[in-house]
Amino acid sequence: MFRRALVAAMAALLTACATLPPMPPAPGSSLARLPGWDAEDHAAAFAAVRSACREAPLRGRNRVCAEASARGELAEGAARAFLERHFRAEPIEGEGLLTGYFSPSYEARSARQGEFTAPVRPAPGDDAAAPDRAEIEKTAAPDALAWMRPEDLFFLQVQGSGALTFGDGTRRRAIFAGANDGRFVPIAKVLVAQGLIAPADATASAVHDWLAVHRGAAAEAVMDQDPRYVYFRLVPDGGGEPIGASGAALIPGRSLAIDPAYHPYFELLWIDARAARLAGAPPSYQRLAVALDRGGAISGPARADLYVGRGPGAGEEAARIEYTLRLYRIAPAQP
Repeated sequence: MFRRALVAAMAALLTACATLPPMPPAPGSSLARLPGWDAEDHAAAFAAVRSACREAPLRGRNRVCAEASARGELAEGAARAFLERHFRAEPIEGEGLLTGYFSPSYEARSARQGEFTAPVRPAPGDDAAAPDRAEIEKTAAPDALAWMRPEDLFFLQVQGSGALTFGDGTRRRAIFAGANDGRFVPIAKVLVAQGLIAPADATASAVHDWLAVHRGAAAEAVMDQDPRYVYFRLVPDGGGEPIGASGAALIPGRSLAIDPAYHPYFELLWIDARAARLAGAPPSYQRLAVALDRGGAISGPARADLYVGRGPGAGEEAARIEYTLRLYRIAPAQP
């Protein structure tokens, strides 16, 4: 799935960048030296390691995975001891950005009706990569998979996937199936630049509400400023977590969308995310997580998007995640 820089871009309108204290652990350091390690939920971290080991392709498994799988669930103390004995931390150079994403749920219809005027389009042929959003939306959609409210579809495209509930109660999951070549442009900046919303109001929910209130030509003109367009496929929705680009189900609070040019899927990473850029946000996110997804706006070795779960509560949490980030690879210790 391609992901979601909207929250990060809106937050950047409100606050300036901050830097973290000097990076303490040297390559090959004990996990005990990681910033925030003492406060970690080590049992949950161990469970994430076991999940990564279980889901990783055979070539990605190793001796540590075999031992972790054999142990089953571990209590806090035993989990911490296992992780510290079997893994070491390797700092990744540079500071980056941590943002958050979630799996939204929206209403949809099987045919165009009322306010459900935006088609959920399947991926076209390769020759359709060049048109931008405005051009695509002018074309007919005889093969539409579903119809949504325009503002909901726009936000579904920002998130990259989500659950759709149809008028008869049927639920389907919309899965990322491709995108055009358009560069993502955060429309929060457009709304602020045009004086349509105040910088302090440039939250995800405020942008969604503005699009809903101004549904029609005014909202379309703003959304067209973001030329990137995402296509989907629909699959049955069993009520579980979405599947990441790795092919594994995402773990709420423990899954990262990363740039696969720098991080292989199922890699273990330590998040050291501090210097919160939004008022009211928690002071930090420091935890072990697994690279299970990818993001269209996630680029570089020290850039990540944390998956926090499904539904409105997860959406509210994701909207507050905007932190200066340092990452550490969590690698098996040398025998």
